[in-house]
Amino acid sequence: MADEEKLNPKQKKEIAKWFLLNAPAGEIHYVAKDVKAILEGDEEVYESAASEAFPVHNKSHMICLDLPDRSGEVILTSFSEVGKNEYLDPRTAQVAIVDHVKQVCTDVRPASDEELLSPYIEEFRCALDAEVIKYVSEAYPKGFCSVYCTNGKDVDGPGSDFEFVTVISAARHSPQNFCNGSWRSIWNIDFKDEEQIVEVRGKLQVGAHYFEEGNVQLDSQHECNDSTVFQSPEDSATTLISIIHHHETEYLASLEASYLNLSDTTFKDLRRKLPVTRTLFPWHNTRQISLTRDLSKELGVNK
Repeated sequence: MADEEKLNPKQKKEIAKWFLLNAPAGEIHYVAKDVKAILEGDEEVYESAASEAFPVHNKSHMICLDLPDRSGEVILTSFSEVGKNEYLDPRTAQVAIVDHVKQVCTDVRPASDEELLSPYIEEFRCALDAEVIKYVSEAYPKGFCSVYCTNGKDVDGPGSDFEFVTVISAARHSPQNFCNGSWRSIWNIDFKDEEQIVEVRGKLQVGAHYFEEGNVQLDSQHECNDSTVFQSPEDSATTLISIIHHHETEYLASLEASYLNLSDTTFKDLRRKLPVTRTLFPWHNTRQISLTRDLSKELGVNK
């Protein structure tokens, strides 16, 4: 047999990245340890793969890190990213410098004027943020949330459009019980001044991993749309949270319903109802099957 073709460093790096990027919530460091072992001490390949994979993984899972001075938290998302390894916390008006591989904030600096919002936009953001905090504290005990302005941050009064993104991230890691799970929801909220309407687009993601004597993963996504009228900051925030609460509750209910029917629907569909012969296997008289007779003959059974 010919020797197996050896992988070059670039191929090794891409394979290592794939494993890191696809690590379930809360498990990337376990995966990284195994990837290191597979690479057999090739630190250069590992460091290169990790430096590219960890930032993408951390942002896609919207992990939350404590600020160095314990003054707050920062959620790692593409919406909070203001520079390489720099992420804005709108509540404290600070920018955290992050070590993605270690998943820690190494430093913090005040946000610059260019990174902050106008007083008019900040009033809307703060009102919505306060309602989101209240909602998340009740719905997701271990959840984190934030509101970012993605368009129109310099608008200084009525007459122009602007857009917010509200992110909610919650995770429960219990590796000692062989399970981890996460909830992520992203709500794009588009304030249209001329039409006096607010359009809402939501993307919800649920992930779960059970690995006790097996390996079962859930990766579910759901998208939804809604709208409401343009109101004052406080009234808009109250209405928007009602919309978010409605859609997230509805999605959770649909997931629970699907689990209750799992054994009667999905699992049954995974099994072939009849063999390819379209007849049930005669367990009461297996000797009528030619394979049984052939095996008996070869093995000298019942002679």
